[in-house]
Amino acid sequence: MKSAVPLLAAAAFAMLTNEFNIIGVIPLIAHDLNAPVSRVGLLVSAFAFTVAITGPFLTLALRHVERRLLFTSVLGVTVIGAALAALAPNYAFLAVGRVLSALALPVYWSMATSTAAKIAGPAKAGSAIATVFSGVAVASVVGSPVTTILADQFGWRMAFAAGGAVCACIALLIWFFFPRITADPDETPVSALKILTCPLILINLAMSLLALTAMFTSYTYLADMLTRIGNFTVTSTGWILMGFGVAGIVGNAIAGRFVDSSPLRSAVVAIVVAAVSMAAFPGLIANRAVAMTTLAIWGAAHAAGFVTNHVRTIRSAPAALQDLTASLNVSIFNAGIGLGAVVGGKVIDAAGLHEVGVAGALSGVLALVVAGIIVLSTKRLEAAYPERGDQRNRPTPKGCGL
Repeated sequence: MKSAVPLLAAAAFAMLTNEFNIIGVIPLIAHDLNAPVSRVGLLVSAFAFTVAITGPFLTLALRHVERRLLFTSVLGVTVIGAALAALAPNYAFLAVGRVLSALALPVYWSMATSTAAKIAGPAKAGSAIATVFSGVAVASVVGSPVTTILADQFGWRMAFAAGGAVCACIALLIWFFFPRITADPDETPVSALKILTCPLILINLAMSLLALTAMFTSYTYLADMLTRIGNFTVTSTGWILMGFGVAGIVGNAIAGRFVDSSPLRSAVVAIVVAAVSMAAFPGLIANRAVAMTTLAIWGAAHAAGFVTNHVRTIRSAPAALQDLTASLNVSIFNAGIGLGAVVGGKVIDAAGLHEVGVAGALSGVLALVVAGIIVLSTKRLEAAYPERGDQRNRPTPKGCGL
């Protein structure tokens, strides 16, 4: 069991490398397929919205599958999607490959985080989830930047081929070394609908949507900012994205230390720091030293945003609904990622690339407004159910009412 959570982090690295390797090669795809950058950016949206729409249904359908088989299978589906993308002769075929890979992602994330939490136990659940999310940060350091560098040398198709190869390798490791974990009896789909009667969960999901929209309004077009505004080469952009990811590892580690005790406060700090950094970055890019320092701070807050917003939302749910809440939050994350890509593309078309950071920061402000609503709602919940004590351990869905 000691290797189980690190293996889940490794699989997260593989899955996120495949999801985000497109970020660094958007300009190359646009040039090769003769498509506008904003249209290629919509491939990020297509991936994310597929996850958002299909995630809860696929999770409910597959929640009883033995976990080793489940994780190996979703990685296998990702490999097939990556292969289709690598071989795509045109934009439409590339979109099909991306959508196929997207079908696997929500199942993995919802089950991986809940499985990690159950392995670690309630006291260390947040830290275990942070360990799984460390795979996201490492993907930012190694996966996406290396695939960007490979794409510069061998073409953008190599980014998807390399991502698929990584997924295949991790699938083998999961199959041979991950313990067999039989799914616990779960609530029925009808009882899962009780989540719609939990206003506090819904408000937390709304904050996740706005937070991820803010993060990806600007981050989706970071490579384009570096090459077009900063005049960096594609290879240099890959190395800079690697530095962004290194900062993300630090941010994820810091978040892991505080998220168990203060999930909402940790999420608020991550949003504020990321919003200020992304808004300032385009205007600072001419000053290399200041720009890279700002980018490092942004990278740390960006990675912290994933784990803090996920743990925060799971903690808002009664124990009986936490697995489904995790699945819905993954869908909401990806809806935010897709919405951010759309918003960023629209801002580029209407106002120019320099303004995407400000647009992202404004979405972050909206997320902070929702955070204030969560604080007020939590106080009402505690007043209504004082006998429940720690709200994260509410034994039944009854405590959802405000």
